[in-house]
Amino acid sequence: MKLEDSLQYFKGVGPKRAEHLAASGFQTLEDLLYHLPFRYEDRRVVSRVAELGAGRDVTLVGAISSIKLNSWGGRSRRQVLRATFVDETGHLPLVWFHQGDWIRKKLEGASSWLVHGRVEASKKGVLQIVHPELEALSSDDDAAEAARVVPVYQKPGEIPVATMRSMVERAVVECSDLAKSVLPAPVEADLSLLPLADALRQVHMPGSSIDPVQLAAFATEGHRRLILEELFALQVGVNLRRVAREAETGQALPRADRFVSGFLDALPFNATSAQLRVIDEIAEDMARPRPMNRLVQGDVGSGKTVVAFAAALQAIDAGRQVAVMAPTELLAEQHYRTMETWAVEQRVRIELLTGGLSAGRAAATRERLQAGEVDLVVGTHALLQSGTGFAALGLAVIDEQHRFGVRQRAVLKEAAADTLLLSATPIPRTMALTLYGDVDLSLLDEMPPGRKTIVTRVLRQHDVDHLFERMAAQMKEGRQCYIVYPLVKESENVDLEDASGMAEKLRAGVFRDFEVGLLHGRMKADEKNEVMRGFQRGDIKVLVATTVIEVGIDVPNAGIMVVMHADRFGLAQLHQLRGRVGRDNAQAYCCLVSDERLGRDAWERLKVMENSSDGFEIAEADLRIRGPGEYLGTKQAGVPAFRAANLARDEELLLLARDKARQWLEQDPGLSDPRSSELRKSLANRWGDSLALAEVG
Repeated sequence: MKLEDSLQYFKGVGPKRAEHLAASGFQTLEDLLYHLPFRYEDRRVVSRVAELGAGRDVTLVGAISSIKLNSWGGRSRRQVLRATFVDETGHLPLVWFHQGDWIRKKLEGASSWLVHGRVEASKKGVLQIVHPELEALSSDDDAAEAARVVPVYQKPGEIPVATMRSMVERAVVECSDLAKSVLPAPVEADLSLLPLADALRQVHMPGSSIDPVQLAAFATEGHRRLILEELFALQVGVNLRRVAREAETGQALPRADRFVSGFLDALPFNATSAQLRVIDEIAEDMARPRPMNRLVQGDVGSGKTVVAFAAALQAIDAGRQVAVMAPTELLAEQHYRTMETWAVEQRVRIELLTGGLSAGRAAATRERLQAGEVDLVVGTHALLQSGTGFAALGLAVIDEQHRFGVRQRAVLKEAAADTLLLSATPIPRTMALTLYGDVDLSLLDEMPPGRKTIVTRVLRQHDVDHLFERMAAQMKEGRQCYIVYPLVKESENVDLEDASGMAEKLRAGVFRDFEVGLLHGRMKADEKNEVMRGFQRGDIKVLVATTVIEVGIDVPNAGIMVVMHADRFGLAQLHQLRGRVGRDNAQAYCCLVSDERLGRDAWERLKVMENSSDGFEIAEADLRIRGPGEYLGTKQAGVPAFRAANLARDEELLLLARDKARQWLEQDPGLSDPRSSELRKSLANRWGDSLALAEVG
């Protein structure tokens, strides 16, 4: 077979299993071969029944007897299979649900078994193993061979863990020699790496002499080889994007220092030194005769909007138009309200373009854009629609840019000489090197003077009554509050409070003396605007909302942020929500309320928020805990799907891969060397779409 062949023709798979595998992204033999274990079970130590205690993963060798299958429930026919494991020191109950017939037939095939699973105490306090894994043994030699380090794989759909392991193992035995290295031979030799086939065999089928500590840390020579190969190809792609960008020609937009200085002088506050530094970096970049591609990272409240407007003035002064794109209508409307005041003062023609506008108003705005009668347009995805054109677009500002895919960002980039990306979500170093290695980076690492650190507390559900009393006291003094829930409406699938239902309860209960508003993403644009205007005026004292308020809401008088079921949110998202308060010089508070039954690990994760206000530190913790896919969203275009690498774990190898990638591109900038042929194929087939390499060539 070839690695690109369909899995349905591979022995042990077949059409039905291939269908299950395809639904989880396993199309070819290569997909199966590179489906790496996410952990390992060390079964080399065989325990005895007399030694067992609850809460331990154990390996046992002995006989299985007293096999009984019980069924009940009429047509649903629920089943439970009970058996007894026996060795020379005692006996232990084994239990299986829903797969009794299959297990019973399997148990008839041998007299000696290796059993592996977690020992648990039943409701009656009896030790047992539920759904143990079984391996039939025929001799003492089999027992010694079976007691090994076993890889554990994520299983697609209903395919059993043992079946998945068997399919992958067969693929490794029969096909690992077919795998082709994407590393050019000189790079492979320079890194002194294990041959690719050997690396695949070691990772999937670790021998009895393997170091369990290295294996658990994914730090074996086999892992190192696969991780470096993956990161090397990725870094070559990222550097090709940078080279292609630097080769582009664009229109130099002269610095507009007097125009920008007039804007800054008119502000009711002094710009921070960080803002002035970043404004200068952007001005220099825009003045060069190549397209700018710069990312401005700044924590919540660091002043990115001021920086963006200063950049807009430089483009407008040069006779060009500016588009500011935000991921939600709420954020776009917030930017429009903020910039409208500045635009009027600076005689800049500004308009709003979102999906919530009437067809007539949107069409009129598009006509004025194409006629050059608008200097600055603020909008959402509506700016990407085919009917939207510009007379002379010179700068695209993309806020919360990680919420847009590479292709979406490219639509504006194609039409604009310069691109300015903004992010209030601090991006960990490894993530930035991976996703934005081709982008120039500016940091707003200074907050406006006078801001106090927001006091953050993690609370249990039983603390809520006292918390609401404190909030009522704050509101009597004129302050406002947010309460955020994860759901818009009640769900039968999860036992969580929802924003809509709780808004009604709070209006009728503890906050009956105050105006309670409700805001969520399913509301119409005019409804959302009405609620937000009421909150900004101070008429609404308590805003009950979903994460629609995560970005783009600026109400300085709001002093308390309460997040209910906080364990349901990522740390970066909680940090964004916390940034909605503390926007004036008064002391602000953030309370993260969790379920009474919250486990220790989840509790400790929330305590990160209590102990740190540093967005970058929190982002690193979030990446480490949730991984890159969940950190930015698994559907996010531009987030590569890694087979071997982990950005939270492999920073050292990422830096090494980046250096080697740059060195190889200096030697072979067009990847025309025959030794780069497999690398070219990998970039086209695996990384091309996520890195937008089609635009590179």
